[in-house]
Amino acid sequence: MEKQLEQQPANCVKVVLFGPESTGKTTLSKALARHYNSVWVPEYARDYLQDKWNNQRKTCESNDLLPIAKGQMKLENELAKKTDSVLICDTDLLETKVYSETYYSGICDPLLEKYALNNTYDLYFLTYIDTPWEADDLRDKPEEREAMFNAFQAALIKHNKPYVLLKGDKKTRLEIATKQIDLLLAKHNDAI
Repeated sequence: MEKQLEQQPANCVKVVLFGPESTGKTTLSKALARHYNSVWVPEYARDYLQDKWNNQRKTCESNDLLPIAKGQMKLENELAKKTDSVLICDTDLLETKVYSETYYSGICDPLLEKYALNNTYDLYFLTYIDTPWEADDLRDKPEEREAMFNAFQAALIKHNKPYVLLKGDKKTRLEIATKQIDLLLAKHNDAI
């Protein structure tokens, strides 16, 4: 199990879209991948939980988190091999850890926590809650957006993760993100 949660070495810049549900992470992930002609890692939990909802009419339970984490890392490790520029991650294990702690009374599986903290990324883009709420089968806390945002930001600060706050419309967020990624790519290319 541990190997399945471990981040494999990769020769690319890795950035993560990070934040509460319905804050534009997937939209921006796709736009960034297009902009850089690169790949993005979708959120494994979306398909996993949508399938569970469609088949069982059940939402996420704590015992779903390790299979979600394994699926997420499998996707990330596979897709990281397909680029030598930038890998855009729609989420990471730290996001799963934050959800675990907020939904399940502060509890997080020790194995999930270990890899959420050990896996590294060049930069996190923390998405603010100034986007319209879009309901779907899985989103369930529209009235708790600010509290969830605060939990995500607190996790980045507590674990000393480098991040940039993204606010504003899609165009503004894309401009801010590309400026930051361009800086990272310049450093990456200088190091090669």
